[in-house]
Amino acid sequence: MGDPKKPRKKYKNPTKHWEAIRIKEEIKLIKEFGLKRKKEIWKIQGKVRKFRQQAKKLIGVQTVQSKKEQKQLLDKLYNLSLIDKNAKLYDVLDLDIKKLMERRLQSLVFRKKLALTAKQARQLIIHGHIYIDKKKLNTPSYIVKREEEDKINSDQKLIQPKPEVKTEIKKETETVEN
Repeated sequence: MGDPKKPRKKYKNPTKHWEAIRIKEEIKLIKEFGLKRKKEIWKIQGKVRKFRQQAKKLIGVQTVQSKKEQKQLLDKLYNLSLIDKNAKLYDVLDLDIKKLMERRLQSLVFRKKLALTAKQARQLIIHGHIYIDKKKLNTPSYIVKREEEDKINSDQKLIQPKPEVKTEIKKETETVEN
């Protein structure tokens, strides 16, 4: 059963540690989504793998209980905005890691232009400046549900560089030279 103080791992390490194609893909994902370490990718892969395994198991069995579980799985994935409302169980097999990465709080904060970069979005979340429906969240890996997506907001104004200041400095240096 295990020690309750020591939680179970939520990811699985790659079987081949030095696989060049996998490493390049992971580096692309880290840059695209502003992740901190590869463990985050492996956790998301574990979630996708779990959804696919559950769908495969339910496709093979046709009982009353399996029908209920199919509906529950499809509803859960619909609430996470991973599939459409009228999707079938076979559509769950098409899930990929990018769809689930797009649903992370960090990605949505960046996509909603609350941060200039994905890394800044992560920083804003960790420092407690991002709220979902007046509830402070400080976990960048939080998977945002469909109804919560419109309720994401920030308590800080986005600081953007001011191009006027840079041009004024250049003009002053030009007048001094003349």
